[in-house]
Amino acid sequence: MTMTVLQGILTILAVVAGTMLTRFVPFLVFPESKRPPRIIEYFGKVLPYAMTGLLVVYALRNTPILTGDHGLPELIACLTIVALHLWRRNMLVSIAGGTIVYMLLVQLVF
Repeated sequence: MTMTVLQGILTILAVVAGTMLTRFVPFLVFPESKRPPRIIEYFGKVLPYAMTGLLVVYALRNTPILTGDHGLPELIACLTIVALHLWRRNMLVSIAGGTIVYMLLVQLVF
């Protein structure tokens, strides 16, 4: 099913409004002059690690460890990510390096 031009414009406007709303509301609810509630500070410290763990579990959930390559490309890529992060302390470098290593392993080695 194809959208009409009006439907496309309305969809884009809805996405823009939703994005702007999620970006601006925290600054309105928690102004810089006021200290945020302790639960929000706690979430700010804990949620990045929780989300990273969730993404790791989600990414590795279907890794075949009993058949095929036994999950070796995934293991090598994960070890690469950890090593790069310990070395450079840069999340983007770690993720990019691990992705490149994984893709090279899957395409050229396994």
